[in-house]
Amino acid sequence: MDGPVTRQPDRGLGGPPEARPTDVPPSGARLAGLTTHEAFLLAQAEGPNSLPRPRRTPGWRMLLAQMTHFFALMLWVAAGLALLAGMPALGLAIALIVFLNGTFAFVQEHRADRAAEKLGNLMPATARVRRDGQPRTVHVTELVRGDVVLLSAGDRVPADLVVGRGEELEVDESMLTGESVPARVGPGQHLFAGTFVAQGDAAGLVEATGSHTRLADIAALTEAATRPASPLSVQLNRLVRLVAAIALAVGVVLAGVGIALGSSVTTALLFGVGVTVALVPEGLLPTVTLSLARGAQRMASQHALVRRLEAVETLGATTFICTDKTGTITRNQMSVVEVWTPAGTVVPRGAGYDPAGIVTGDPAAVRLARAGATAARACVLGRAVPRDGEWVPEGDPMEVALDTLASRLGAMDVPPTARLPFSNERLFSAAVVDGRLHVLGAPETVLAVCSHDLGPEQATAVLNEYADQGRRVLATARAAPGVPALTQEDLRHALDLPLELLSLVAIEDPPRDGVREALHSCRTAGIRVAMMTGDNARTAAAVARQVGLLGPGGVVVEGAALPADDTALADLLDTAQGAVVARVSPADKLRIAGALRRHGHVVAMTGDGVNDAAALRGADVGVAMGKSGSDVARQSADLVLLDDHFATIVRAIELGRATYANVRRFLTFHLTDNVAELAPFAVWALSGGAIPAAIGVLQVLALDIGTDMLPALALGAEPASRRTMDGPRRQDNVADGAVLRRALLVLGLFEASVSMAAFLWVLHGGGWALGETPDGTLLASASGTTFAVIAVAQIANAFACRSETHPAWRLNPLRNPLVLVAVGTELVLLVTFLGVPWVSDLLGGAWPPLGGWVWAVGAGLLLIAVDAGHKWLRARRRG
Repeated sequence: MDGPVTRQPDRGLGGPPEARPTDVPPSGARLAGLTTHEAFLLAQAEGPNSLPRPRRTPGWRMLLAQMTHFFALMLWVAAGLALLAGMPALGLAIALIVFLNGTFAFVQEHRADRAAEKLGNLMPATARVRRDGQPRTVHVTELVRGDVVLLSAGDRVPADLVVGRGEELEVDESMLTGESVPARVGPGQHLFAGTFVAQGDAAGLVEATGSHTRLADIAALTEAATRPASPLSVQLNRLVRLVAAIALAVGVVLAGVGIALGSSVTTALLFGVGVTVALVPEGLLPTVTLSLARGAQRMASQHALVRRLEAVETLGATTFICTDKTGTITRNQMSVVEVWTPAGTVVPRGAGYDPAGIVTGDPAAVRLARAGATAARACVLGRAVPRDGEWVPEGDPMEVALDTLASRLGAMDVPPTARLPFSNERLFSAAVVDGRLHVLGAPETVLAVCSHDLGPEQATAVLNEYADQGRRVLATARAAPGVPALTQEDLRHALDLPLELLSLVAIEDPPRDGVREALHSCRTAGIRVAMMTGDNARTAAAVARQVGLLGPGGVVVEGAALPADDTALADLLDTAQGAVVARVSPADKLRIAGALRRHGHVVAMTGDGVNDAAALRGADVGVAMGKSGSDVARQSADLVLLDDHFATIVRAIELGRATYANVRRFLTFHLTDNVAELAPFAVWALSGGAIPAAIGVLQVLALDIGTDMLPALALGAEPASRRTMDGPRRQDNVADGAVLRRALLVLGLFEASVSMAAFLWVLHGGGWALGETPDGTLLASASGTTFAVIAVAQIANAFACRSETHPAWRLNPLRNPLVLVAVGTELVLLVTFLGVPWVSDLLGGAWPPLGGWVWAVGAGLLLIAVDAGHKWLRARRRG
């Protein structure tokens, strides 16, 4: 019977119990308990029964770290340089950007880094113990080794115990083991702090308290697990270092050129500082942050709640998903899918635990199935009850499935006059209904005592078929006619009586809708998937094959059989045909995540129990269940699935990939502008001052923060394309060779060339000659033309950067209306910067002549054409 499972040998985080400090007598030897004096002395020597408080980084230090990482330091320096250059408003604006971004990141980290503290909430407040030979209730912190704890159904275990006496004891250990079915625990076996007593009564001897419990081991492992840096943060740090180095080098060179041309040292230094500040990408940090926030908002609309913004992009980089089975791949909703009887097969259908349903089968088979359902209902306690308009389970899901079957078959619901619960020793449960004995149990146990003329031989073949399909199977039987009813005391000997076989009941936890399609999407996207479960390998493998996770060459392995070498472990699981790891322990999951990461994968790990907390933190992306998961798992995760659905992970990955593509889009947009802004200073320096600077430092800053910011943010909101999940995502830098070539050598070079050409055209038309100092009005007009050309070209660039492959005219402008809004705003700002006298005087440019506007509009149109030609050539090289 696949009811309460037989406890596996103790293994996992804390090691076998005998390896932990304990000198208490064997279980059962001192069930009278301690005296109050003995307990007091032990408490003084060993301390309270509480989990050690995790070492926490002070909040001020976390906030300081967000304000002082490399990118933030670079912007702080830029703000200081702006003050030195006589631009206090700019310095204040940059400082405000750093502060707001740092505060936002601090809030996210502070909320996400409290997982270990939640573990303490798993300890009950009080415990019932036997002290001085009498039962009494004490605070849980007062428990000591050697105490005898009294447990009953519904209690949370307050410490690690050895069972001395247990009456039909079943324990829900899913938070520690991942096993979805309660475990039957007998005398001499161990109970662990934080688990639940699902059924029965027990007296247990405390063998470990506080920091020596297995729960404390999990807390320590969770605390030790560190989140790896996201690929995006690593790549952006490299890019920012490069840009900062270039900006500083250009500032130093231009300051030197200024001194060589006769400027005072102070003037030259201020000019160099201004150029350095202008070339620092002040808008990059808020653009990245808001793009990730936009991605997080989209994920929330798809039932995926992001707890750490960097996880948005990291999800897009995912190459390996380690997923749970129960509740993620399956519905965590047991249902009877088929009932075999000696008279034929019955197939029940219905919605969830709703008692209404359709039953098909021969009438004689239905009658036997109904009799079997009567036996099952009498032997179980689980029931389906209506709540908020739907039927929900109360009790063990498998028992509820049997009760639901009984309702659909119209079976009797008569309280038994005697009932014997299931145990792993007996492998059956029994009940007396209307004076007749009914039995529910493991098929191999029940079939062995049934009459051979009533179908057991045929039933064995059916049983093997069901087992090969990974179904959980129960057998029902009843006493043969004429057998007298048994009393409660005699029920233990029910299998000594002649029985007639009624049915074999096949139970499944059905896969969720959309899982097969989501797994197909993973294969298309080059994402490997492995199922990690506490269930047995046969059941897990059958479910994996059913949904298409496990192919012909897939791997099925139990946690105890995993290779000891991490490289061999990663090689074993890294298969395109899928993998299943059954009977997996918390340490196994954490080790698997680390091995796959060292193998080059970006790993997303799902989990719902306390036992998963360390693995969730150790993976690149920890994904917790929002409906069925523990609070500790949710606190440890980067992403919380509000619907617990595997398909939601895949949708989140798709949105993460879209966010990654958007980062590439606005990086291309930003870098293009930087080339055009740098060109006037480079030309001035290379000409030895013979050609005046086309734009000034304040104009550069107006372009960066004024006109370019909104289009860049709009590019960060570009929807995912239909090809987002076609093929593996590139694992190279977000600013790779393709982005840099396009931004610097194609679009940037074009903008720089045409803007300088327009500047020289206006100067030449006004009578200026090389080496002369132009008239102030003429220089302002030419500078305003350069500003307009760059701004309008950047408007065209916003449309061009919406795609890395398609020309701008093939993109639907309404698919991302934010670009239209941003471009409209940029045009208003452009008119303001050039047309409002006091603003144009402050920036240093003037309203361009008509020819200057022709240059600007032509630059925008030509940029779109140049971009389309570059995309066409690149497509030909790839094709």
